[in-house]
Amino acid sequence: MLKVAILGCENSHADSFLQYLLEKKAVKDVEILGIYSDEEEAVRKLQDRFGVRAMKNYDDLVGELDGLIITARHGDNHYKYARPYIGDRIPMFIDKPVTISEKDAKDFRRELEANQIPISGGSMCKYNDWVQELKQAVEKGSYGRIYGGTLRAPISLHSKYGGFYFYSQHLIQVMGTIFGYYPKSVQVFPREDVYTCVFRYADYDVTGVYVDSSYTYYASLNCEEKCVGSMYTLDNCAEREVEAFCRILTGGAQEMSYEDFFAPVYILNAMDRSVKSGLEEVITYENTV
Repeated sequence: MLKVAILGCENSHADSFLQYLLEKKAVKDVEILGIYSDEEEAVRKLQDRFGVRAMKNYDDLVGELDGLIITARHGDNHYKYARPYIGDRIPMFIDKPVTISEKDAKDFRRELEANQIPISGGSMCKYNDWVQELKQAVEKGSYGRIYGGTLRAPISLHSKYGGFYFYSQHLIQVMGTIFGYYPKSVQVFPREDVYTCVFRYADYDVTGVYVDSSYTYYASLNCEEKCVGSMYTLDNCAEREVEAFCRILTGGAQEMSYEDFFAPVYILNAMDRSVKSGLEEVITYENTV
């Protein structure tokens, strides 16, 4: 029996994991040993629906788990929740934003990599079929030379769970999936509830449009031979997110490198600097640990 816990169960990700693991039996012989949240109401709702046990503290199950799911709404809690379990060397799902601070990203990555801990997570948007289709088009050069692209996703500028950082990884994860995780710089042009961003890659620019509390997702590709674009939804993405965690839980390889997994943190911090400075900001990645 594989023993798993969920830390930070304030959002729908926790519901999805419990539904797929307990009700739909995504993995045979899985037991949820406990759930934890700083918000009592979130725990109570999951207890009522799934009958899972509430943990008093997030580190109560150190040494007892085969896998860990971290779905806290506030990115500052992810490294904090994971740290006591790193010595157990168990697979971990880590929700978006992976962390908020660059220092946490550096330290978190170093510890995960040093202990060879399999990871999955980030934004589920990367699993959308249209996003994957555009990724393949870029990799194969299907439409000739790439001129760039345009992306749209929601943002929550005033969220109590980290403000700008709370929702903004969705667009960055899609951009990284399609165009790669390493634009060289970014400039953000804020207008009340809309942030327009220009991400500068080596050979082209990608435009990102964030709209506060507008849950529209769009991705396009502008190439020499063709321009393609479409709105998309998150249908089936939660299931694929769970499946990715189940693969590492049962001994499979992780999908992303540690470097790519943490790259969005550095992009988001550069965006935040650009909002405050009004300037184009170089993105400095922590490529070595």
